[in-house]
Amino acid sequence: MTSDADYEVDVAVVGGGACGLVAALRAARNPDLLVAVFEKSTKEGCNSQFSSGSLAAGGTRYQRAAGISDSPEQHARDILAVNGDPDAEPIVTALCRVAPHYVEWLADELGHPVELGVDMARSGQSVPRLHTDTGRAGGARLIATLRRAVEARDNIVFVDNAPGTGLLTAEDGSVTGVEVLDGGEPRRAGARAVVLAADGFAANPNMMAEFCPDAAGAFYGGVSTSTGDAIRWGLELGAATRNMGGFLGHGLVVPGHGTRLNPVLPFLGALLVGTDGRRFVDEKAQGYSKLGRIIAEQPGGRALLIWDERAHKAAMHSELMRESAAAGAFRRHETLGALATATGLPDSRLAETLAGFRSVSVVDNPSGTDHGPLHFPLYAGWATRGVLTTQGGLLVDTLGRVQHHSGHPIPGLYAGGGSAAGISGPTSEGYMSGNGLLTALGFGWITGNHLAATLGRR
Repeated sequence: MTSDADYEVDVAVVGGGACGLVAALRAARNPDLLVAVFEKSTKEGCNSQFSSGSLAAGGTRYQRAAGISDSPEQHARDILAVNGDPDAEPIVTALCRVAPHYVEWLADELGHPVELGVDMARSGQSVPRLHTDTGRAGGARLIATLRRAVEARDNIVFVDNAPGTGLLTAEDGSVTGVEVLDGGEPRRAGARAVVLAADGFAANPNMMAEFCPDAAGAFYGGVSTSTGDAIRWGLELGAATRNMGGFLGHGLVVPGHGTRLNPVLPFLGALLVGTDGRRFVDEKAQGYSKLGRIIAEQPGGRALLIWDERAHKAAMHSELMRESAAAGAFRRHETLGALATATGLPDSRLAETLAGFRSVSVVDNPSGTDHGPLHFPLYAGWATRGVLTTQGGLLVDTLGRVQHHSGHPIPGLYAGGGSAAGISGPTSEGYMSGNGLLTALGFGWITGNHLAATLGRR
């Protein structure tokens, strides 16, 4: 421990999002451990809080009850088939194996209202495996559940408005604590283990320009606190990084509003057209991160998503869609003329495109249910490319231990969430829905359990 520390804990967690909260809760199962969570700003929020709250997990009891055959191994194969990163197999497998456990723990021990989103089809997922909260309130409800659980634990201290400013180290290079600003005053918190669970660096223009130049000009839809501080501290200690060019893009961000259209819409039979009124992509064949790049290449960097009443009723179950509706991010149109006038698209070309399109939903039936052409009234909203979070970060092993560039773990230092390298590969195109929270909750679970088991009495 650090002799000149202002206070001493067993585990110091930097970041109070999904990863940090789960890590704290699992470590605190050991009653001999005192855990402190230092959160930069609950007012600004974390990326998990503004996510859809969808938890990807294969082999849960919810899937079995729905007659869906799945497993962690199948989940891992699906991710590896998309991410273009075969070297990530050990990490992907480790995360997928723990996912069913924390999904059921959220429901059974924390009282989170979990259900399987059988209607939440996503590109690359061989079966429905996104678990969500009943009512689809999204990430805000998930974070509220975790924070209530933290507040109920006597051996966890949650410190808000306490951004980390650096790591404390010993002469041998081991990490012995963290420096924070507590009430605006610098404080040194000695710790036997430090867990970096901060968001990534998508709000840091310099880091984005250096590592993710492909995202230049894209709308940023994440939180302002994603400044990459924890990654920088790791680099200062010689930590290795991985997939720093990867980021979570989104092809269904509404320009001028910043809200998102429900990514299930293409799987309900929605249609994407360019500014010339022509269809330019197979909507269901793309993950929404890859779709962002495709839309960015269109004239004006935008496209119009069109859907019918049947798809609309299903899509409105999502909080993302309800937020877009409240913002006026899409409109209902009773006739072709009204749609063409409102969007500025050529009516003859738009009529031709609509007449040749057949609405096929894979939500009703995985093999595809043909609903025929779209019928008015139709809904339409413009979509553009956005960046939500970065996916690169500090290289960790299957226990969440940060790796030095020489190949050994940095003693006392762990990472997860936006601070750790994700599992979506080196670009924005390898992201599969649910990968972000899988990394966040998964590493929180793994690291917290490991610390609870290995840190004995002081």
